[in-house]
Amino acid sequence: MPAFDDGRETTELPTTGVVETDVLVVGSGPAGSAAALFLATLGVPTVVITKYRWTANTPRAHITNQRAMEVFRDLGIEDQVLADATPHDLVGDTVFCTSLAGEEIGRIHTWGTGPSRQADYRLASPCLTVDIPQTYLEPILVRNAAARGAQVRFSTEYVSHTQDEEGVDVRVLDRLTGTPYTIRATYLVGADGARSAVAADVGLPFEGAMDIAGSMNITFRADLTPLVAHRPSVLYWVIQPGSDVGGIGAGLVRMVRPWHEWLVVWGYDIAGPPPVVDEAAATRIVRNLLGLPDLEVEITGTSLWGNNEMYATHLQSRRVFCVGDAVHRHPPSNGLGSNTSVQDSYNLAWKLAAVLRGYAAPPLLESYSAERAPVAERIVLRANRSSREFVDFFVALGLTQARTEEEMVAAIEERKANTPAGAAKRAALVKAMELKNYEFNAHGVELGQVYESGAVVPDGTTRPAPTRDPDLYFEPSTAPGSHLPHAWVGDAMTRLATMDLAPYDRFTLLTGIAGEAWEDAAAQVADDLGVPLQAVVIGPGRAVTDLYDDWARLREIEEGGALLVRPDKHIAWRAHALPDDPREALHEALARVLGRDEGAR
Repeated sequence: MPAFDDGRETTELPTTGVVETDVLVVGSGPAGSAAALFLATLGVPTVVITKYRWTANTPRAHITNQRAMEVFRDLGIEDQVLADATPHDLVGDTVFCTSLAGEEIGRIHTWGTGPSRQADYRLASPCLTVDIPQTYLEPILVRNAAARGAQVRFSTEYVSHTQDEEGVDVRVLDRLTGTPYTIRATYLVGADGARSAVAADVGLPFEGAMDIAGSMNITFRADLTPLVAHRPSVLYWVIQPGSDVGGIGAGLVRMVRPWHEWLVVWGYDIAGPPPVVDEAAATRIVRNLLGLPDLEVEITGTSLWGNNEMYATHLQSRRVFCVGDAVHRHPPSNGLGSNTSVQDSYNLAWKLAAVLRGYAAPPLLESYSAERAPVAERIVLRANRSSREFVDFFVALGLTQARTEEEMVAAIEERKANTPAGAAKRAALVKAMELKNYEFNAHGVELGQVYESGAVVPDGTTRPAPTRDPDLYFEPSTAPGSHLPHAWVGDAMTRLATMDLAPYDRFTLLTGIAGEAWEDAAAQVADDLGVPLQAVVIGPGRAVTDLYDDWARLREIEEGGALLVRPDKHIAWRAHALPDDPREALHEALARVLGRDEGAR
């Protein structure tokens, strides 16, 4: 983990006048708190503000996928996240039923928990998907950001900003005292959510629409252990004709903490007046979905929200950058929101640090939009497509043709019949359940981000074509722009992931014994360019060796070649073999990545 200053000597910020910092982050959600943590870890003076008095007060995002867990591993907080998370083996028996206490229509292994997918997930990463509600994750991120030197200001609202050639003046409001003041930052990061004022103020271009459907959340406490402990999951989908809210009657019972804290998600017609959900109505909805009319339920909260299908096609404007839900707005299908938000900030923070420290040129920052805007588009379209694909389940059950509650109930019952119609319905349900893999086992969507930008140097080769569905399956590669493949390395006493060889505070050059000359080349180039760069030789007798020979199969280059790995674990450049002048080749490649082409010798 990179070294960091604990911030104990930092002067308290004044409440009047002008505050100065290198980076101001607006918003303390997953994107904002992660950005503050990454920047503080890299030693960048950072202030994060939020208009709220504390972090998230409702569970909201919860699925935390392998790529996000890798980020937390890199930043040294993986153990803290795991301590508060529901572990991988309890997240994945996703159930479809008429109520939790009623008939089960089917199940699907999700998030890589099924035997047919476990190897894919374990081969791809040293980390596994877990479930940690936003109410638990945000405090971990904020606490560590503050411990490492970030200044965190709650009850402080973004008002407006102006930028010039040297920085950004941000007008903020202390909501406790009503006092406005200015924060002068070199860069501004807008992480202020789906109604982002920062994104609106800089006029980011967007595609899509907001509020295309309405949903309500009901949080409650009840011990449901007897209904779920034998089929552990975070998601239980209920198909229940005749329920008093919604059309066909489909709702979600989501585990918040096993097995006594829960959240119900239920739809409503956003074109009509919003429903009134008082405690009595909330209790009735919960009891209906659980199928337990007399259950003692403690309602802890209700809220209404809109489903969105909108993404920014460009994520920055001069010195202002937007991350997270500010630039990708979508339903919770696929569990991509907070994961992508964390990864946005992970991509951006090291680039800001490199420019602020002076070893990268400002053009490096242009690569943020080039790399992350396609990811924003992909996840918004995938999440909304997954949401719409739910209709296939209704079609398979015959619910879309039914006109009354009685006809819907009869249609669901028909799947049990020893008739041609019953057999056809059972076959259709199998296909509909298989389609849900695109929501719950979309491993390629979760991990398969490949970058093309000025911060990636092509090597003249073409990335291998996928051999399997690229949404469902992740296929590792070392082609420039790809994420560093996972393999276990180490020695007789220690086991490390390849990602552990390439920490967030530096560039790393990976090679084999036949490429030992790269070590001197890396040291010389690091000195030439003033860049944190270290070579790691993988092989017997060296600090780390290829424990299972997996790295030899994954590296796609000769043993004497080299992979230049960026701080965010993406391959910046590769040499397939040892060139005549490795120093020259590395110098030229790294200078291009850093936007310093004129510095190439």
